[in-house]
Amino acid sequence: MRDTIRFLKAGEVVELENVGPTETLLDYLRLRRRQTGTKEGCGEGDCGACTVALGRLIDGRLVYQPVNSCIQLLGMIDGAELVTVEDLVEDSRLHPVQAAMVELHGSQCGFCTPGFIMSLFTLYHAEDAKRSRKTVTDWLAGNLCRCTGYRPIVDAALQACFDAADDAFSWRSNETREQLRALADGRDVFIGDSDCFFSAPATLDGLAALYGQHPDATLVAGATDVGLWITKQLRELPKTIWLGNVEGLDRVEDSPSGVLIGATATYQATEQAMTSLSADLGELWRRIGSKQVRASGTVGGNIANGSPIGDTPPALIALGATLELSSADGSRALPIEDFFIEYGKQDRQQGEFVTGLFVPRLSANQGFRCYKISKRFDQDISSVMAAVRLTVDEEGTVTEARIAYGGMAGTPKRAATAETALLGASLEDPSTWSGAMQALLGDFTPMTDMRASAEYRMETARALLAKALMEMSGTAAEQVRVLANREAGNDRAA
Repeated sequence: MRDTIRFLKAGEVVELENVGPTETLLDYLRLRRRQTGTKEGCGEGDCGACTVALGRLIDGRLVYQPVNSCIQLLGMIDGAELVTVEDLVEDSRLHPVQAAMVELHGSQCGFCTPGFIMSLFTLYHAEDAKRSRKTVTDWLAGNLCRCTGYRPIVDAALQACFDAADDAFSWRSNETREQLRALADGRDVFIGDSDCFFSAPATLDGLAALYGQHPDATLVAGATDVGLWITKQLRELPKTIWLGNVEGLDRVEDSPSGVLIGATATYQATEQAMTSLSADLGELWRRIGSKQVRASGTVGGNIANGSPIGDTPPALIALGATLELSSADGSRALPIEDFFIEYGKQDRQQGEFVTGLFVPRLSANQGFRCYKISKRFDQDISSVMAAVRLTVDEEGTVTEARIAYGGMAGTPKRAATAETALLGASLEDPSTWSGAMQALLGDFTPMTDMRASAEYRMETARALLAKALMEMSGTAAEQVRVLANREAGNDRAA
């Protein structure tokens, strides 16, 4: 067991023994190291001013990913390379990204600039990124400029980020890989005492034993939710167990029958596999948070926190996914919809934790659609999330329906009455859909809050069901989707 965390910075190994259970990476940089280039903005992973880069070995490759340091726990960078804006200058020469920002006037007031620089640094080192404005804007969706400086920032990215990397980090990449391999010692990390600690178990058995001894500890995967408990709710979390070092818990296995996802697999790591299941899933994954959030946030964490407005559970419920939970006493599996009991309560026994889920692949006679409705298109919480999977026979008659919603109840929930009403309906005859549309009114009693009124949620839920039925009946996507119209170059919005 190790009582320190270790990481790389500026080519040197840093080892820390005094790491608090809720100390953030941003506080470490600004308060302890006095490196204030990394800015503090929203404190919730939304504005990107605090963006730094973490380098890790993924399948043997050195990959740099952007993260929001304001909600990243310091202990979570164990075994990684930490890159901040102070590290980019080499022999008094600006990094190519910085030079392009200066040349093209990409910095306005300057407060957000370090975050943009660090996001673009990760794009600079990304493999196979397509040179396009869309690539850049997707990459920068988690960085806010309040001075309307986006055009020159995007121009700088297009100029600097799509040729072969040629900077100090690429020059010493072989050395960095060796250093990161040396840091991966496979040992448990435990800093503190039995009353107050940060821990990072290295094995599933070690995690089960530790959580069995401390069932009151907070389990942390990506901290994209827990981080807000600390920065916004000011919660005291004296015991934290980070799951990111548990061997094998980040697995993503794509097979002919479906996709197996470990509890610490991030959105970014699972995006390709989920896209292989459905193009709608791929688009949903792309709209979850930002690059920073998707590099840290995990699918398992989105399920385990039990939020009624989580983006992934409705889609996974509609697809018939199976959840795996484990403890020191063993493991069990259950349909994912059975995990959510009521608001704030899940079917998880003391000492039990989520270890993964299996998402089955669609069969030839099944159709699937999912839709996220939010006030902002990118990086926003859902007002309504809808997912529909239908099984039909050769005549186009519905023989099975799975319809799930988020934002409509205290938990992600299936529309059981509407599902029953849809059985026997014909995709070729819209008049047979009305029973399901009416039944939906009895499946939910949505609430009014800051994101949407109850009336809006219900009307939207019904409209999304109708949209799914229209699309599965053969209606062209550009007739019912704004995004499809934009991609097709049409002016009209459906």
